Amino acid sequence: MLLALGLSCAHRVNKHKPWIESSYHGVITENTDVVLLDPPLVALDKDAPVPYAGEICGFHVQGLSAPFEGVVLNRTSGEGRLRARGPIDCERQREFTFIIQARDCGTGPEGHGEKRSHKAVVHVQVGDVNEFSPVFGQLEYHGSVTEGKVYDSILQVQASDQDCSPQYSQICNYQISSQDTAFAIDRNGNIRNTESLSFDKESHYKIHVTAFDCGQKRAAQDAVVHIHVKPICKPGWQGWSQLIDYEPGTGSKPLFPKMHLETCVGLVSWIRTTVELETSSAGRGCDRQSYSERSFQKLCGASSGSTDLLPAPSGVFNWTATLVVDGGRDSDLTYRFDGRQAAKIPDWVVPQNLTHQFTITTWMKHGPSPGQRAEKETLLCNSDKTEMNRHHYSLYVHNCRLVFLLRTDYTQTDSFRPAEFHWKLEQKHYKYTSQEKYITCLCAGGEVSKAKFTQYFRGSLSGLTIRSGKIASQKTISCLQACKEGLDITSLESLGQRIKFHLNPAQSLVVMEGEDLEQMKAALRKVSYINSRQFPTKGARHLRISTAVQCFGEDVCITVPDIEAVVMVMQPSEPRIIITGAEHLTVPASGLALGLSLFRDLHIISTVTKSAEQTNTDHRSGALKEIAHNLDYCDIMVLGEGLRAGLESLELHHSALLGKHLQYVNSSTGMSIYGVDSVCHYTEVIRQVRYQSRQAVDSIRTFRLTCSELNGRYTSDQYLLQVNILHSEEDIEHVNHAMAPPKYMQIIHPTVTESNSYSLVVLAVATAVIVLCIAALLVVLLSVYRLNQPQNQEHIHTLPEKQADCDGSSLSITVNPLEVRQTVYMLKQHKTP
Repeated sequence: MLLALGLSCAHRVNKHKPWIESSYHGVITENTDVVLLDPPLVALDKDAPVPYAGEICGFHVQGLSAPFEGVVLNRTSGEGRLRARGPIDCERQREFTFIIQARDCGTGPEGHGEKRSHKAVVHVQVGDVNEFSPVFGQLEYHGSVTEGKVYDSILQVQASDQDCSPQYSQICNYQISSQDTAFAIDRNGNIRNTESLSFDKESHYKIHVTAFDCGQKRAAQDAVVHIHVKPICKPGWQGWSQLIDYEPGTGSKPLFPKMHLETCVGLVSWIRTTVELETSSAGRGCDRQSYSERSFQKLCGASSGSTDLLPAPSGVFNWTATLVVDGGRDSDLTYRFDGRQAAKIPDWVVPQNLTHQFTITTWMKHGPSPGQRAEKETLLCNSDKTEMNRHHYSLYVHNCRLVFLLRTDYTQTDSFRPAEFHWKLEQKHYKYTSQEKYITCLCAGGEVSKAKFTQYFRGSLSGLTIRSGKIASQKTISCLQACKEGLDITSLESLGQRIKFHLNPAQSLVVMEGEDLEQMKAALRKVSYINSRQFPTKGARHLRISTAVQCFGEDVCITVPDIEAVVMVMQPSEPRIIITGAEHLTVPASGLALGLSLFRDLHIISTVTKSAEQTNTDHRSGALKEIAHNLDYCDIMVLGEGLRAGLESLELHHSALLGKHLQYVNSSTGMSIYGVDSVCHYTEVIRQVRYQSRQAVDSIRTFRLTCSELNGRYTSDQYLLQVNILHSEEDIEHVNHAMAPPKYMQIIHPTVTESNSYSLVVLAVATAVIVLCIAALLVVLLSVYRLNQPQNQEHIHTLPEKQADCDGSSLSITVNPLEVRQTVYMLKQHKTP
């Protein structure tokens, strides 16, 4: 009993006060509630391990302005934590100082007789968060400079930041966000010009400036700085723009509508101005990269038979596939040679013999030649074996001369004739035409197993063609040199006779001269740029204006600097070529021997996307509009194994090409139809392509059709057609009983064998009647057809396939007599009475 009483008294004895450190230092990040103290908050009591008396029950924070509270984490160890009672904002208060005490749990669960520690001082600093972005004192600044002078400081911009700490509140850097400016800014916001400015070039500059605090946070809004250039009087053209945007399809656009000449002197007595438009960025110039040279010559009325030696790679024309294209897709007819590339043209392409008359044409831009004495650089040559390397004819560049070599054959008995022709080398369009009947070339020599090249060319080539047997007319040459883009001076006629002007045939150079300065200014304001191509090549066209001035009593009074500007042709609305038609055909193997029309339901359309600004009737942002323009080739490729020689082929009757500017080539990999012609004519011809198989082995044949406009600049989606070949009557019957007739059954219809005997009798009778009627009709039509045809005309065994609606009339479908049997099959399948 005495022992128990003693223990009970001991529990109620609280002899010691808790102990804590005398001071604490803490850090809290704004918008958080945890305070990191140094040293950690721990209270000790010597009454431990006595329960209650030796335990810590709380930390008391004194100070009404202190937004903190103490929390006991472990009563036995006395560990605690200091936390914020609400959000802490550094921008309101950056430091807090207050008192904290620890208290024990007293003598029992009720907390009677508790003791408190001494008072400790707590200093808490608030850590800043980079919440605010720099803000400029004003959003627009204005400054001015005098042209020709470089300033250390034109003006100063200033920004501030509302964050509380020096790291986040100070502005550490300013930056000009505008691209390609003639100005710079230092870390204090001082703006200076990095080069002397010209009032004529730009009288007002508008640049954007941003600021960063030391935490690399950027200003939410840039400041706009206007810098005005004050002119000093000096001779020259003023009021012109260095960059002129040209939107395709807008017709003629004045180049310098506000241009005027500052002379800084008295009256002038005579003035001459030359405006030159340079369009030879890729070697050919004049935006001629529309079509192949062969098609281009045909459009200009050249005689057929010209061979394009540098065509765009497609189908069987693949020897240019490894050459480097100069200028991107928009000018893929221009190839760049750096002295290491060459191409071996197949023997079936290049003419081996040049007749008494021939034409070679090319566009060439010659590059620099290494060494002091340049070696020969060959553009085209026809030679024999490697061991002899004898050139029969050759076109090459040597020592600033363009040289054509034509070697006569040893069998020629005529007297000596010149063998080389030289022209001074200039960057222009070269044409060599031979009219002398005594010039001929008979190529000798055999095949070379592996070609070895030398005398490599350096520069750019385009449109290299050769025409054996005929020379190009002057009209054709003029057409080839003509431009669909150039300078337009039609409005100059309104100025009368006071201004004399001359425009070169290529419309790239206009010279104007007169005695009246005001009239000359008015004339220059009327000079325009025009591009009549439907889809012009985007990019820059350079302009140069040179001026000569005379004053009264003096030969030359002032010097007017030349002007260089750029006409930037914008991206035209690109067409999309869409090919639609049947995706699957099913045909019995026995029917392929007669030929299968692959593309009878083919449709080719071309559309462009017109924005709301381009049309007043359709306010949608992307309205599609069908357009009419030309294609230049369509490729029908056989996917998988190529066509077996003698067993399979793609056929196209030459009559399908009559009246059209189209040709085609055939190979085991497919058929290429080429030439500049309308979408409608291409559709007509492709619909008449037939697939013929004399011994069908495969069960599936797949064909891919793609078409191109502007020599591959715009290509269609790939159109795939799968032909399913049925080899047995069981397969045919199974197909027809297992599935409903698909949508393409009207194009080609497989043989059908019905199991119902009654249906067979009815259908057989119907079939016989139909066949007799059609046969009788064909006999009449064939008799009329033969009476109206010349006797020497080749007999055509098939009526035309389904024709495209070229003249806008409704489509008409003509039954091919070779497909009468297939039509009967269709009637059987649908059980027509």
